[in-house]
Amino acid sequence: MSAAVRLSAAERRGHVLAAARIEFGRTGFSATSTEAIARRVGVSQPYLFRLFPSKKAIFLATIEDCFDRIVRLLEEAAGAETGETALKAMGRAYNEQLDDRSLLQMQLQMWATACEDEEVRQLARRQMARVWGLATRISGANDQRVMQFMASGMLLNVFAAMDLPRIKEQLGDSLTGLSSPPDPT
Repeated sequence: MSAAVRLSAAERRGHVLAAARIEFGRTGFSATSTEAIARRVGVSQPYLFRLFPSKKAIFLATIEDCFDRIVRLLEEAAGAETGETALKAMGRAYNEQLDDRSLLQMQLQMWATACEDEEVRQLARRQMARVWGLATRISGANDQRVMQFMASGMLLNVFAAMDLPRIKEQLGDSLTGLSSPPDPT
């Protein structure tokens, strides 16, 4: 008989965020119950509320966790690279991570919720600014190029949501920054 493994509150919190990403991603903020999240984690609702004060706090923490994952992914992909090489590497890594449906669905639910909820909208703005700043800092690119990079990522989100793998494959190189912008000269 094996001893039960006790997780720290931080570890359990990570499990809650992973479960919340799946549940919120599938059914959105309004339709997701904290009971479903607790059940997926294997904890009671009262324990869930010891880790987070409210359902909204779980949703907001899940958004932050998603962006933390994206930032880590982009930083790791860029490594020591800069300029277009870094943008290309970050774009490829982001394109590949879109196979994680829970992360994609959570992002889409965040945007939908941001349309009606000022707190979510403000958090989404801060997190997008964080990714924009990261792309600018790592690549050294100007605002127009970073906007192109960010817009390409959003278009890849749409392609992934529609499950258009052929289009994603055909345009993936271009959209992930593998093609540099045309030289104006």
